[in-house]
Amino acid sequence: MKIRRILATAVAAAVTTPALLLSVTPAFADDKPAAQTQEKPSIAELEKAAAAAKAAYDDAVAAESAAYAALEALLSDTAPLAVAAKAAEAAAADAATAKTDADQAVVDAKAAVDALPETATEEEKTAAATTLTEAEAAAAAAADAKTAADAKVVEALDARDDERVAAARTLNRAQKATEAALADKTAADEALAKAKEEAGEGGEDCIPEAKLTTVVTGLPSTVVAGTKANFNLRVTNGTDKTMDEVLPFAYVHATDKSGLKDIDDLVHLQWSSASSPTWKTVDNEHYMDAISPLKAGAHADVKMRLTIDASAPAGNGITFVAGDYFNDNGTCGGNPDLEGYEFLIAAAGSKPGKVDDAKPSTTKPNTSDLKPQSGASARPVSGSLAATGTSSATSQLALASGAALVIGAGAVFAVRRRKAGAHA
Repeated sequence: MKIRRILATAVAAAVTTPALLLSVTPAFADDKPAAQTQEKPSIAELEKAAAAAKAAYDDAVAAESAAYAALEALLSDTAPLAVAAKAAEAAAADAATAKTDADQAVVDAKAAVDALPETATEEEKTAAATTLTEAEAAAAAAADAKTAADAKVVEALDARDDERVAAARTLNRAQKATEAALADKTAADEALAKAKEEAGEGGEDCIPEAKLTTVVTGLPSTVVAGTKANFNLRVTNGTDKTMDEVLPFAYVHATDKSGLKDIDDLVHLQWSSASSPTWKTVDNEHYMDAISPLKAGAHADVKMRLTIDASAPAGNGITFVAGDYFNDNGTCGGNPDLEGYEFLIAAAGSKPGKVDDAKPSTTKPNTSDLKPQSGASARPVSGSLAATGTSSATSQLALASGAALVIGAGAVFAVRRRKAGAHA
């Protein structure tokens, strides 16, 4: 969510029709039933679930790898049952050869009996008959041996194949388990990411911190078109704890004297710091570079430069500033609201004379109906431009600023937890 889309629209709408912002239902209010909010798992619980899902997925991947390796090993010729089956097949082949030889011996013995001459002696006839009987007995034994060997081959092959099928089924189950575990892990990761994103958009994990202050000094209460005004933004950590990363934010908005015409394109805000000495343009959408870290009680200064184009008409402007913090342990927060500094825009060539620094105004519009997200307190901009000779449009701008501030505070909270790389 871009800050500019919310805050700039809010300011422009408030300038033209302030009552609109003061009567509409707040866009940032949490309208979920209390029961749903209470049942919503915390980020810590989701992190635990994501870790468990990852562990389960890692175990599933390991189990699938082991199952694949087991099947691959069983498909090898060196697997025990594969070796046994091969040996059985070899024995069956030998038995088949032995039966073939035995059968041929029977054939030969019968031929020998049939070939005996009529003059053969009883002794010769008896010897031939004995040879045939012995051959037939050997052939029968060879047939039995072959039958037994064939049965062993079937048994060995069945054992080998059954083992391989079981391993394949185990791998299939492991693959399905991995797919399921990956789906669970993906769902857990997405739930955690969504919760963190929601928490980053004003969630309960980021809390307002009034002691993190952003104060503007040196911004003139009147800036002449065609000139530049250098001023300072001081970010102070008034807490007793170090903030690992502090991100300043600034926004500028301007109109003509009527308050009806937006002249933002003629007003330019730039910044530079010790870590980024080159002037950079504030784009109203992103934080400035992070201050890392900002120790307890310490402050850091950001140089600011406001440039008004010479073609800009006389009018009114306001600069909002704020700051957010992010700690390495996941905690975060920031200014409860934006601080607005109003200034007048004098036409080019004007002599504004001696002017004081711009101050937060004290105008307090009716903002009771507006409720920024996550309990962000709505504080109207403070200060008055009466001393500078402001027109009636100024009070209208002040009213608009106050209304926009309420929504703007929600806008800032809506972008909590964006990492520093996305802020520059």
